[in-house]
Amino acid sequence: MKITGITCLGMTTFLLLTVVIFAMMNLSFGWIFYATCLGQIALIYSVYRVLRKDYASDKTFSDLYEDRPDLGE
Repeated sequence: MKITGITCLGMTTFLLLTVVIFAMMNLSFGWIFYATCLGQIALIYSVYRVLRKDYASDKTFSDLYEDRPDLGE
């Protein structure tokens, strides 16, 4: 199964929210520290993965706002 960029960001968000929960529960500093380090690495990887994704669009600036056509006039 291929993991998409948004799935990767979702897992990273879950991991970093888990760090907050660990801190509130007064868990051992070691667990919080390593989870934070892992979360930061996962965040950097997620951003890299999203930015490096092969994406092409045929939209231009002349298309402007498609949801508000009155702004393009």
